[in-house]
Amino acid sequence: MAEDKKLPLILVVDDNDEIRSMVVDHLESLQCDVLEANNGEDGLAAILANKPDLVLLDVMMPGLNGWEVAKYVRERPEFDTMGVIMVTAIGEAVNDMTSPLYGADDHIDKPFQLSELSFKIRKTLAKKRKEKLAEEEADA
Repeated sequence: MAEDKKLPLILVVDDNDEIRSMVVDHLESLQCDVLEANNGEDGLAAILANKPDLVLLDVMMPGLNGWEVAKYVRERPEFDTMGVIMVTAIGEAVNDMTSPLYGADDHIDKPFQLSELSFKIRKTLAKKRKEKLAEEEADA
């Protein structure tokens, strides 16, 4: 039963310090455990080391971009129950087309309202929790 009360671990990967800090502060106020990275390489390392419940991935970053990170983790079954939300200013039309191609569960366009981000996070975590339970029942 204590497992159900575990706080979700969310990784925020964004090269914009101001946005990353704002999102981290917001998530901490929502009682989430939060990790952060300021580029794709560090974000991928944090994913591999910590297996977060959800990753908020900026798309346009130097080095590995968010799409490359999302594609990498989606090719590995151990990350099937990890949520991925793309966060970017590339435009809604491009985001609508590309995010699903790289395995993202959802996306949000910059600038965004924190309430909209919270909604998408809750929705994605609930979906992934349901998938994880179904997977565990199938294995049992």
